[in-house]
Amino acid sequence: MLTRTLGAIAVGLSFSVCAQDLPKTQFKVIGLNSPTVASIVDEVPFWRETLPKASNGAISADITPLDQMGIDDKTMLRLLRLGVMDFAGMDISKMAGDDPRFEGCDLAGITLDADKARAGCEAYRSVIDRQMQKNWNARLLAFGGNPPQVFWCRGLLGGLSDLKGKKVRVFNNTMRDFLGGIGATAVSMAFAEVVPALNNGVVDCGVTGSLSGNTAGWPEVTKSLYPMSLGWSINVMAVNLASWNRLDKRVQNFLLEQVQAYENKMWTTLKKATAEADNCNTGRQPCTMGKLAHITIVPVKPAEAETHKKLVEGAVLAGWAKRCGGECAAEWNNTVGKTLGLRAPTN
Repeated sequence: MLTRTLGAIAVGLSFSVCAQDLPKTQFKVIGLNSPTVASIVDEVPFWRETLPKASNGAISADITPLDQMGIDDKTMLRLLRLGVMDFAGMDISKMAGDDPRFEGCDLAGITLDADKARAGCEAYRSVIDRQMQKNWNARLLAFGGNPPQVFWCRGLLGGLSDLKGKKVRVFNNTMRDFLGGIGATAVSMAFAEVVPALNNGVVDCGVTGSLSGNTAGWPEVTKSLYPMSLGWSINVMAVNLASWNRLDKRVQNFLLEQVQAYENKMWTTLKKATAEADNCNTGRQPCTMGKLAHITIVPVKPAEAETHKKLVEGAVLAGWAKRCGGECAAEWNNTVGKTLGLRAPTN
């Protein structure tokens, strides 16, 4: 697991930790799904390239994406608590089965632009970190995300009403709340299973990122993309508390500096990926982060956007508040809700 060899004694720490002062340290990391933009562009390079280079070789990490290890991402928080890995990248909505609070800043459709998504999670940072430290032997280090979570369908979708009666792959309860409001059937399914399920007609549509689906091969089994957003697949970087507390203070300070830069980079990547997604999916340049594909993007009509807003303010917030409880909803109203101008029912 986490190993450490003490190097030369440092005379002190400046704000920017000197790489030559760092003791040799190696980490075990389990990361996000490998086909996602967050994994490809940010997470894996951070552990394999950025940290070793910035530390002059003192810090190294063995990172493996969870899908390459055959791990169900719903179990990642439990594995982190046990110390199976030192650091983990996790989708917060997948953690919500253990505590509904975790999905509080990525409820389906509550934000429609990246800056608001980040602001909502920043408002909720202390709540998620508190719950991690209190119940999961873990500490929150960073928030990131993926391009908007949208509908990819086997056939040519006409609009929102066409989803009624269809089987739609989702990956969290808040998406289930949304689909229930439009009369669709939500089907929970791991990311790696979706392409064959779409190909074989097990599901009619699937929800994932507008570029994450592209890099994972979804255009090969779908004809249309309906860009009504159901969230951002917000992820976190977290560390096992026992692993963190064993670290030399110099390493802790170095990591905190590097993680702040990493978090900023993830949000920059998210914006770039969001901007490029339509190009990649319709065979146009620039498309530097995905693969050129040819599917039909079905525009969201003004009336459908209004329906989306009503579903978020009704079914989505009501469903989550019921799972989380009145005290939890009140805390959300004073943090995320206050930031975004939304309110969850507290009774």
